Amino acid sequence: MDILKSLGHPEEILNLFRFKMGGCRSVMPKLDYESMTESLRTCYIYLNQTSRSFAAVIQALDGELRHAVCIFYLVLRALDTVEDDMSIPLEKKVPLLHDFHNFLYDPEWNFTESQEKDRQVLEDFPTISVEFRNLGQEYQEVISDICHRMGVGMAEFLEKKVGSMKEWDKYCHYVAGLVGIGLSRLFSASQLEDPEVGQDTELANSMGLFLQKTNIIRDYLEDQQDGRAFWPQEAWSQFADHLEDFAKPQHLDSALACLNLLVTDALRHVPDVISYLTHLRNQSVFNFCAIPQVMAIATLSACYNNPHVFQGVVKIRKGQAVTLMMQATNMGAVRTIISQYSQEILQKVSLTDPSRDKTLLILQLIREKTLSQDMLPSRAHHLSPVYLSAAMLLAALSWQYLSATAGQAGGTADMQGH
Repeated sequence: MDILKSLGHPEEILNLFRFKMGGCRSVMPKLDYESMTESLRTCYIYLNQTSRSFAAVIQALDGELRHAVCIFYLVLRALDTVEDDMSIPLEKKVPLLHDFHNFLYDPEWNFTESQEKDRQVLEDFPTISVEFRNLGQEYQEVISDICHRMGVGMAEFLEKKVGSMKEWDKYCHYVAGLVGIGLSRLFSASQLEDPEVGQDTELANSMGLFLQKTNIIRDYLEDQQDGRAFWPQEAWSQFADHLEDFAKPQHLDSALACLNLLVTDALRHVPDVISYLTHLRNQSVFNFCAIPQVMAIATLSACYNNPHVFQGVVKIRKGQAVTLMMQATNMGAVRTIISQYSQEILQKVSLTDPSRDKTLLILQLIREKTLSQDMLPSRAHHLSPVYLSAAMLLAALSWQYLSATAGQAGGTADMQGH
């Protein structure tokens, strides 16, 4: 079926065949479990249980950054489990979210009242917190700070729906932008990246917002069916009385107008994405960050002006995804990919679309950014075949993780923003 979907794209068929042969698995780095403490081994067990894809992805990160990102993930997963658990009354949940960062320094704290499927990260939180305290001070400060800020943001939106476009940005900042900021600070703390990567919070925030908004846009119908609403009221109220009206065939024109408005808003983060990726130096970090971003712009291109957003789930072809995974391993290729999908969107812009002028403007800005030569030289330019194979698997796992969590637009545990 995947091959059939790629008919007309022979390069996708070839790349899909190469990927399915699985030849790159042998070059993925393996964790040395024998040298780990028992509690750290348990943390990786929990990581596999809560997100097997992400557990594999972090093995491709270099050095001690692997463990720091692992613990960062588990801490946010525990925080997110509290936020998601509807059985916890608000009078108890709000203080838990506000105080959660303090529990990182309490060797005895755990929470045994959760009904969520990932409750083991709360019930055995002392195992996670001890490994948090085993991290270097520079990593602890980042994780604790992001945990605190995210908990406060979660509490704010517990009973508040996303209203204005500014609130949409704020919500996406809490659940995804802060993850991008935290990861960037960890990259710099590890010294695999320059200090500027962790210091430029605006660019890091845009990395998270671009992914989060893409997922929210794509998941309109699934969220509606689950009783969730993340499209901002300021946007949809211009075109309908109720958000659920967009799923009705008679409202298709209005639905597409709102869809295109939101895609245009998401696209305004792309110039920042390009700038951010340009500053990366470490190959493993570059792969970790770049692949989901090119997948996101490919997804936005597929969603733009597409009625199927309101009828089902819009996905890019698997062969297309694998091709992107293989290509997006250096900055030149990433610029080319972004330019390609920006042009695809441009060709779909209708003369009568209410957001036409704004869409054309941001696409022009993206085009100028992709053609700009005033970019820092990246070490992630010339890859050996071994590194390319590892990048393919890393990319596949990143995309698998991104897709698997697509329906959880309120969650924060996706380290790439969803």
